Amino acid sequence: MTTIHEPVCLRRPTLHHACPLAAGARVALGYAFRRAGSAAVLPDGRHLGAPGVAPSIEFVDADAAFERMGHQPAIGVGEAYMAGDWRVTPGADLAEAMVPFARHLVASQPVAAAWLRRMASTAQPGATRNTVGQARRNIEAHYDLGNTMFESFLDDTLTYSSARFDWRRSLSDQTLEEAQVHKIELALDRAGVREGSSLLEIGTGWGTLAILAARRGARVTSITISPSQAQLARERIAAAGLSHLVGVELRDYREQRGQFDAVVSIEMIEAVGEEFWPGYFAAIERSLAPGGTAVLQAILMTEERFRATRNSYGWIQKHVFPGGQIPSVRALQDAARPSGLSVTPVDMFGLDYAETLRRWRLRFLQNWPQVRDLGFDEVFGRRWEFYLAYCEAGFTAAAIDVGQLVLQRVDAARPDAVTASVAAG
Repeated sequence: MTTIHEPVCLRRPTLHHACPLAAGARVALGYAFRRAGSAAVLPDGRHLGAPGVAPSIEFVDADAAFERMGHQPAIGVGEAYMAGDWRVTPGADLAEAMVPFARHLVASQPVAAAWLRRMASTAQPGATRNTVGQARRNIEAHYDLGNTMFESFLDDTLTYSSARFDWRRSLSDQTLEEAQVHKIELALDRAGVREGSSLLEIGTGWGTLAILAARRGARVTSITISPSQAQLARERIAAAGLSHLVGVELRDYREQRGQFDAVVSIEMIEAVGEEFWPGYFAAIERSLAPGGTAVLQAILMTEERFRATRNSYGWIQKHVFPGGQIPSVRALQDAARPSGLSVTPVDMFGLDYAETLRRWRLRFLQNWPQVRDLGFDEVFGRRWEFYLAYCEAGFTAAAIDVGQLVLQRVDAARPDAVTASVAAG
């Protein structure tokens, strides 16, 4: 069962309608809707937000929603959706309804609004720090929900990261599996993985990258701290007849030893945390043989947004990725510099992630009856629907981005290779 902790005023109904935080949240929401050019309808039929705009959101229990948002501004919107306090209007799409607000985040903010956002921010709990022991618990809280749950919305590659589509072709003609394989092949190309290469993969997922690298003739060591992922990855690698080339180990990146021709890590940096980024890059540098190249795929935000949110604790961190943190390119470059590594973005493709998330969400909703039969409740279902739509809106509005980055030792960086990689797209 998924638990939502009720704000104090919801637990004490006698104070419910007199809560000044809820009243303030209603005013703030009206302002946010007007600035975003959007509107909502309240249970009594009145509209909130931009005049003359058809509402895309409707409140089922406005009082409860305002209570949650007033008490926890960075968390309450998502928890109100989980609780069923609001939903989209008939015919509207959840991600599309959130895009105007995500675009509002990208636009320049008035000084007063930025100050209020900082005041509303809550620091991440110290208990979620990604120490060796806690990192395992944080990862298990997300990835060990069960492989069957993830299979309900991922494609057959079981790849849980952004795909890379070919925008010269119609998206409807491209399967998600095809686009995921394309993304992985690009990362392997950029890392120089070929027959005879030794490759370290940090973050196994469910084994597809290791399989594709081994099919090139590479020898792969893949490390993860998720027991359920490791088990299924080993099974899939064995079924592909590649166990002699791939070893999957339950090991933290800080515990990895040995050198490799290449290191690849796909969307794992987000689970490291700013405090541990220098150690993460030191581990990569330590693992690279002379002349080796590393490739990261990372979810990113602008430097301005990173600095504004770096110490905050939001809905995603509470309900989806405990200990998670999205970096900026500059933040990664600064963290990698002490290890003597250069970090160069070579391919940014945020709209590809929006399309990936759209397909995941549609499949999750289509298969929800089977997911529910696994023992998940309706609150869990709304949590994952909101999570996928919330992220889709962020990438659609360019509030967040994703890219592949090439890492090399500063004294060995090859500008010509980076330029060629950018051109390859």
